[in-house]
Amino acid sequence: MIEDMLRTPSAVRDAERYTAHNYHPLPVVISSAEGAWLTDVDGRRYLDCLAGYSALNFGHRHPTLVRAAHEQLDRLTLTSRAFIHDQFADFCRELAALCGKDLVLPMNTGAEAVETGIKVARKWGYQVKKVTPGQANIIVADGNFHGRTTTIVSFSTDDDARADFGPYTPGFTVVPYGDLAALEAAIDENTVAVLLEPIQGEQGVVLPPEGYLPGVRRVCTDRNVLFIADEIQSGLGRTGRTFACDHEGVVPDMYLLGKALGGGIVPVSAVAADADVLGVLRPGQHGSTFGGNPLACAVATEVVRLLATGEFQHRSAELGERLRAGLKGLLGSGLVAVRVRGLWAGVDIDPALMTGRQACERLMERGVLAKDTHGSTIRLAPPLVITSDEIDHAVAQVAAVLAG
Repeated sequence: MIEDMLRTPSAVRDAERYTAHNYHPLPVVISSAEGAWLTDVDGRRYLDCLAGYSALNFGHRHPTLVRAAHEQLDRLTLTSRAFIHDQFADFCRELAALCGKDLVLPMNTGAEAVETGIKVARKWGYQVKKVTPGQANIIVADGNFHGRTTTIVSFSTDDDARADFGPYTPGFTVVPYGDLAALEAAIDENTVAVLLEPIQGEQGVVLPPEGYLPGVRRVCTDRNVLFIADEIQSGLGRTGRTFACDHEGVVPDMYLLGKALGGGIVPVSAVAADADVLGVLRPGQHGSTFGGNPLACAVATEVVRLLATGEFQHRSAELGERLRAGLKGLLGSGLVAVRVRGLWAGVDIDPALMTGRQACERLMERGVLAKDTHGSTIRLAPPLVITSDEIDHAVAQVAAVLAG
């Protein structure tokens, strides 16, 4: 009888009935949110420990970002890049400064940023490095996740992402993640770039071996190959630094950014690089109708300004240590491995105990939302506005789920 009064079951049924099944969401229907908390259509509150795969680094409805969006909505939302609008230069200049790069190329989604990076690297290879026409190749890592376009899934090693979407785009060589010798051996005279996630998020927050990223930087420099860092999930404060590469003092030739750049309000992505790389593009060779639109720039500029203060990087680093300590305390009590960098954790549950999906369902019942991946692994990535008490609450709910 009580179930008949709830809105969630019918909303879940309608979603199943009228949408393609390209996702397998938890049976929760969110209607509002603020900060680190979500409320469903039946009034139940949940602690958000996914943060839109890092798109919500600053929490839901951050007042500074919402205010910027409201003000811009009343003025101008779209012109296309056929014209220049008054928000464009500020965004590009301030993001370039945050990245320590000369130029920025704005796009919309993370996958578009990756595609842009691939195109720029190939063009750089032909025009600057003078590789054999039509033979440019890019080194990537197994276990990667860079998006779901046909080109990107062509070099995925995940069957769910790749199978039955061929024919596949050539020009990519896959090497084991973390294996510097294999990466160096794969480079040939036509290699134009190495494309890596500094931390592999979809794979389960897999951290690189110590010294790996500096080694990649050295090899790329020595062999005249671009180092492209996909910081779409790992960047913009998530790991306790502005970029995950910062943990080892590494500066790539090109940053691929997205997710958090839009403040959880609009899709914004960007490629940042110096003029000798991004400068190979000429008018008409690449673009996007909505890329760098006024609304996106207004919000993203405020995101960059929030990051420029260092506050969110500090919060992520400090609270990440609290999260690490709490999760490490559960090793041997249902957890078999924990990987944490800032407010980003990959948690491996004993597969004899439950799957990752089962763990997320049980966490949902206890008012915490997280995401499973690859069997018995769950990812925790709360908004950077989460408090220490809320971190302790999340860890306590994980402990309760493991205890049964």
